[in-house]
Amino acid sequence: MRSSTELIAASGNFWQQAAHRFVLDVVSPVWPLTSANDYSAVRVVVPTFEHAQLFLKALAQELQINFIPPRIQTMFAWVEMLPPQTHKRVSAPSERLMSLYAGLRQHAWLKKLFTARRNTDLLPLAQTLLSLSDELTQALLASVLDDREQTTQRWHTALAQLPQPTQKILSEEAQLVWTIWQSQLDEHDAIGQTHQQWLRIAQQAQEPLVWISPTAPNALEQAFLDVYSKKKKLLMILLDWRAKSITQPYASAWPNLFEDVNSGQQQFTLDQADVSHIRLCEASSLEDEAQQGAQTIIDWLQAGRQSIAVIAQDRVVARRIRALLERAQVFVADETGWKLSTTRAAAAIAAWFEVVATRADTMALLDLLKSPYLPGGLPGVSAKDAARIDAVIDMNAKADAVMHIELALRRANVLGGWEAILSTLDSKPDERKWIAALARQAAGFSGRKSISDWSRASIQMLYESGMHPQLQADSAGSQIIQLLQALTEDCQQMEATFSFSEWRAFINLQLENAPYITARIDKRVFMLPLNGARLRRFDAVLLVGADAAHLPSQAQEVLFFTNAVRRECGLTTREQRQQQQLRDFTELLLSNPEVVLSWQGQQQGEHNPVSPWLAQLNLALERNGSEALLKHHPMLSTVNLQSETLQQPRPAAAILAPTTLSSSGYSSLLACPYQFFARRMLRLDALDELSDMPEKRDYGDWLHAILKTYHDQLSAHQPEDRVQLLRDISTQRFDDILKRSPAALGYSVRWNKVIPEYVAWANQREADGWQFEIGEDWRERTLIWSDQGEDASIVLRGRIDRIDKNQHGEYAVLDYKTKTQTALIKRLKEGEDQQLPFYGLLANQTIAAASYVALELDKGKIGAAAADNFSDWTNVLEVDIKSNMQAIRDNTPLPAQGTELVCQYCEMRGLCRKGAWS
Repeated sequence: MRSSTELIAASGNFWQQAAHRFVLDVVSPVWPLTSANDYSAVRVVVPTFEHAQLFLKALAQELQINFIPPRIQTMFAWVEMLPPQTHKRVSAPSERLMSLYAGLRQHAWLKKLFTARRNTDLLPLAQTLLSLSDELTQALLASVLDDREQTTQRWHTALAQLPQPTQKILSEEAQLVWTIWQSQLDEHDAIGQTHQQWLRIAQQAQEPLVWISPTAPNALEQAFLDVYSKKKKLLMILLDWRAKSITQPYASAWPNLFEDVNSGQQQFTLDQADVSHIRLCEASSLEDEAQQGAQTIIDWLQAGRQSIAVIAQDRVVARRIRALLERAQVFVADETGWKLSTTRAAAAIAAWFEVVATRADTMALLDLLKSPYLPGGLPGVSAKDAARIDAVIDMNAKADAVMHIELALRRANVLGGWEAILSTLDSKPDERKWIAALARQAAGFSGRKSISDWSRASIQMLYESGMHPQLQADSAGSQIIQLLQALTEDCQQMEATFSFSEWRAFINLQLENAPYITARIDKRVFMLPLNGARLRRFDAVLLVGADAAHLPSQAQEVLFFTNAVRRECGLTTREQRQQQQLRDFTELLLSNPEVVLSWQGQQQGEHNPVSPWLAQLNLALERNGSEALLKHHPMLSTVNLQSETLQQPRPAAAILAPTTLSSSGYSSLLACPYQFFARRMLRLDALDELSDMPEKRDYGDWLHAILKTYHDQLSAHQPEDRVQLLRDISTQRFDDILKRSPAALGYSVRWNKVIPEYVAWANQREADGWQFEIGEDWRERTLIWSDQGEDASIVLRGRIDRIDKNQHGEYAVLDYKTKTQTALIKRLKEGEDQQLPFYGLLANQTIAAASYVALELDKGKIGAAAADNFSDWTNVLEVDIKSNMQAIRDNTPLPAQGTELVCQYCEMRGLCRKGAWS
């Protein structure tokens, strides 16, 4: 038998020419048909199923009659049709990776060699080594099977290309790669088994073969074709990249297209191609490039284009274009996909792993609870049972539960830890039960397990938490579940065990490497890589990222595999990669009737040069006396908006009138009525921030608790023991605080300096006739101003720091402040503070005096700032509260009229938009 090769120049008519050559060959005596117009005795191999459809369509156009087509398929599909070899098990990629990693982590010198601080840092190394092994297998397997000794000599010859000092430095790496590759060459190697199946097909060849490919066969493909051609006739149809087949100006612009540049330059064709279909679009920014690209595609669709390709050299811009098109109800069929790790489903799995790894860090836990894939707990029903009986989860109830949990944790400033979180939720039994169930599931992610066991544990967690049905209903989620199930089966033979951190790193790597491709709803616009456009024709093509950084794309060298080593080993070199990219790019320009190439001319204020390939093409056009490539500037759609002058907000909302009022709430009303409206009536107040650094308000809360305990125990101790008593109480309190927040040490030292002065002040107050009555007392009082029921009343709420009583039966209200006495006296003189009289109203009893108590040293002393005419102040406040609350119920406007001091840190400023109207 013999083989022949047909070279066809790159153009939009490639498949028509291939079909024509096919018909000419198969009707010859060498390719006898079983009957007229019956081509089923011929097998055609194409790169992808998409190409199979293109060839079949071209064949129908060529014949113009009814016919029985040849058997058109890919090599992968052909191998799948073979009966399985039950005695040979193929090692799954996940099994190979973790088996190799388990071996690498045993060698401390590897960590030192590759500067790995943790075992998990070796996982990417293991993946890199496997990639190198597969490359070596692709290039050298055929020669290894023929002569292993000669292959070994070839390897050493390749290493000899390195300079002598480099050889010494890299000897360990070289030996490592060689050893790893040799260990992978066993009967379970997937590439080796595939090669054996290919040879099996070739040795049992029953029909002529037509091999159609945009690239020359690699080593394994060539070995298959050599054996096949000895059995049956073989026709290879390839792209023609000889210099005489490439028209100008491409041939002179890009001499690297050809294998032999020197001979190619002497054989350049004189034919001049039309380049008017190629246009350049220089954008000013990423957003500008995305907007112009999206507008270009929309213009093409409106002009009747039915097949449009987006070549995603710059994936960031491509993703933005996709988002803009979806706004216009144009859905892109993404053939490249994006990383599965970037999906919401993967984020839910990552959130669970983060909760386990951090032992319930508060923010990580809240992130998990807010995931749409985690259903809320059902009272009396476990999450596992709920999922099994397909119970309906009330998502509103879940949102409320999550909000209750978040508010509780933020108010208590709980940074994490299952015990701390559960104790904080003691007053919320349903929420506590939900979190306790998650804590039990997290406890199972401990110790060391095999990959199969970790996989089963993860799947079990999805069932028990109720996440499984939610993920299964999502396309990305179902892919993750399938991945976990596959790992359970693929790694059953592995006996090595791994920690949770290793399992987490492994899963993250799997999700990072797995592509997520959505279903093709709209088949008008395709997004694909440059090599995905090989042998395909579109009505129009948009290539984004036509700058020097993205075109050509740069491949990083792996370990010490320089071009010299790659060349000697028969691996693809950097020059070969770039040459193939250039050929793909050239084919794209020659095969499509309209091509727009866009890039960002400016990036971060710096000039961003266009791709050198385009610069060379423009230079070749200039040398030939032709015009440069045309510019492309689509007209962006515009919408004329009418300007609207913003007015000072003056809402009136009697229906939202508050039923309760706190001291801080009333202060907010006085400072700015709109602030009160937004924070208290609309309940838009910001959540408390979690912080591992204690704030001054935390310091105040600690002192309140310490002083209440001190005064409660004071009667059982002698006066001379009081300083020590307060120190002991303070020490005990701060010891607990410092365990959670060591940064509180400064506050502890600060308070210890105040203790003697506070005891002296308290003793003097006692000598003046005032006795501690009660502390930290929560109280409520209803103010009524008419007989209209609830519409004419307000409930005052608050916690009074301290109430004292003297020998005459009079009461005094005291409020602790972590400020100096001088600052408190000034605060009272300004008369804007309403906290003391508010507490006077809240006490609901006759209050003879009121004072702020300074808990900060002022010239080495502390003291109190007493309020003058407190009874009159309290009466005035009562009248004002009643008047203001009635005004709100009467729909009186609540204007945004805070002073700059109030507005400076106001969280509602984004709502009132002060500055836009004043």
